[in-house]
Amino acid sequence: MINFKRFKLDNGLTVLVHEDHNTAMAVVNILYKVGARDESPDQTGFAHLFEHLMFGGSVNIPSYDAPLQLVGGENNAFTSNDITNYYLTLPANNLETAFWLESDRMLSLAFSEKSLDVQRQVVIEEFKQRYLNQPYGDVWLKLRPLAYKEHPYRWATIGKEISHIEEAQMDDVKRFFTKYYSPNNAVMVVAGDVDFEEVKRLSEKWFGDIASGEEIVRNLSVEPKQTESRREIAEADVPVDSIYIAFHGPDRLSKEYQTMDLLSDILSRGSSSRLYRALVKNEPIFSEINAYLMGSIDPNLFVVEGKPSNGVSLEKAEAAIWEQLERIKAEFVEEEELQKVKNKIESTLLFSELSILDKAMNLAYYEALSSAEDYNKEVAKYDEVDAKQIKEVANMLFVKENSSTLLYKSNGGSNVE
Repeated sequence: MINFKRFKLDNGLTVLVHEDHNTAMAVVNILYKVGARDESPDQTGFAHLFEHLMFGGSVNIPSYDAPLQLVGGENNAFTSNDITNYYLTLPANNLETAFWLESDRMLSLAFSEKSLDVQRQVVIEEFKQRYLNQPYGDVWLKLRPLAYKEHPYRWATIGKEISHIEEAQMDDVKRFFTKYYSPNNAVMVVAGDVDFEEVKRLSEKWFGDIASGEEIVRNLSVEPKQTESRREIAEADVPVDSIYIAFHGPDRLSKEYQTMDLLSDILSRGSSSRLYRALVKNEPIFSEINAYLMGSIDPNLFVVEGKPSNGVSLEKAEAAIWEQLERIKAEFVEEEELQKVKNKIESTLLFSELSILDKAMNLAYYEALSSAEDYNKEVAKYDEVDAKQIKEVANMLFVKENSSTLLYKSNGGSNVE
């Protein structure tokens, strides 16, 4: 359980404070409620581009990293389809430096052509290295648009294509920043060896004068129910064939979410999981196989992916996956098997409470999702799931008409029947 207090500035900035005086460090985590789903279909990759631009300096602080390093701090960020999260850690006695840095780039990011050009090139190189020139790197550039036809989850956070970043203009970038990087669209969590009243004072001092942004009303395209199976075959210079099957599932706030998460663990978490035991250990059809959720705020994808063993065709491998999925649809999970995955999830959640950075990120995410109090209810939600619910969700998900299958073939022809 994470204890915290909350307050809100007049400009809409929500601030959560978690005091932990067992450490000499402090964390400042700022989550902006903007991700790839908020982009225009013909201007994708902007949220991720901003992750980089936010480190390009602000009007009053040309270098973000230099002053932070001088006080013994470090920082990083990540972008998803739903959020962009910036975080820094530093000695708690230098906490005000973090407020100075973060407030200045929220207030007045430096929009120079030079900075835009530099970060544009960084993102383009990342696109090439991680998505185009890496084995299996373009899987999500293919699987997302196969599974999603209307919702903006149909493109990855890097964007649909390099040209969207190459052609990003200063006016477009400024508009995106003005709309989404404002106090009313952010959650700040301050954790560690900090004092609630002092955090409140520093927040008013450094963030209080920043103008609130426009109210953001999302009108995202709703993904229609999938009514027929979809398939795509891709060939590339990869070591071995691979298979990806994506199923549409409920959103992050759905009452079935925790059941779906437990289902993925029953199938794939650890060497005693069903898919590993049946398809890797007992009958070596796959060299590796996994099942997981995307964890999206809006309706999710449940993905089963694997690499068939040498000599096993994709057709045989795909049939073996479906055999296991049909089995879990037909039978009730044993209580011992279900309790085992519940214990693993509980230990994972408890482990994430050991680090002040993890606690800060969790509080920020749950506050953006619904309310930070919900984080402390997660273990109970998993505990309530029973075998009947697992079977019901499996039957809801694992239907051919709800599947999008990507067969990724090695053009070296490494897998044969």
